[in-house]
Amino acid sequence: MGIMSSSHSIRIAAWNVNSIKVRVTHVLQWLQVQEALQKPIDALCLQELKITDDKYPHREFENAGYISLTAGQKTYNGVAIILRKSALAAIASDTATAFLKPTRNIPGFEDEQQRVLAATICFKGVEPMRLISAYFPNGQDPASDKFVYKLHWLKALQDWLGTELQQHPRLALLGDFNIAPTDEDVHDPAAWVGQNLVSPEERNAFKALLDLGLSDSFRLFEQAPKTYSWWDYRMMAFRRNAGMRIDHILLSESLKRDCLSSMVDKKPRSWEQPSDHAPVIAEIGTKE
Repeated sequence: MGIMSSSHSIRIAAWNVNSIKVRVTHVLQWLQVQEALQKPIDALCLQELKITDDKYPHREFENAGYISLTAGQKTYNGVAIILRKSALAAIASDTATAFLKPTRNIPGFEDEQQRVLAATICFKGVEPMRLISAYFPNGQDPASDKFVYKLHWLKALQDWLGTELQQHPRLALLGDFNIAPTDEDVHDPAAWVGQNLVSPEERNAFKALLDLGLSDSFRLFEQAPKTYSWWDYRMMAFRRNAGMRIDHILLSESLKRDCLSSMVDKKPRSWEQPSDHAPVIAEIGTKE
């Protein structure tokens, strides 16, 4: 890994913004900060839009140099993929050509909740890449119907991804997984025993995704201990770093080989009226 120059690469990210209406300024600010650092985000997968497609701030993003594909829903859920227009191949001039083979929700799994959006993207100087923005169900409690729904949803996702990987070997699954894969990803594992996000069933489902040939990009590299992506709004959790790593970027084998770095950017979580999640980033090297 990391044999190619990082000066020529694609940076992909995921961020649960907990309402795009409330957080659009934060998203634009973060994208601008990354550009100013000369580390622009070429594709950003958002979760929890909490608005319908017709209310999504397309114009604001387009004015800033980005183009979006959305799968929105009133009040709850909703996902999007945002692309930096200058990073796209010349053929990708509008939504129809920038987002190829778009898929909304898991095929064959009846679900009114908008949780999955996939598209094939043609970036400059790189083979097409299949990006999936996903907002996994929370599950609420292992004894609840919502937990049963989560497990059914996870199985349907696994089955579909098996097919997707056969058709799209360059695939990345990005989003809020609502699963902390190991105790290392939890600030206080003992306090969470028996709860959702850390249950054996959920962790087994996460491992089943890895068994398809996907890799947790964050764990490809040495990371600082106690690095998390979500902190509860209550009990000064962020200040105490009482968090969990539940936002992930999983990469197929070919993208894993080209992955140069992976990180959590916790700075936006410190901004005024933040999302309770921080963006996660993976950098994929491209051939000169």
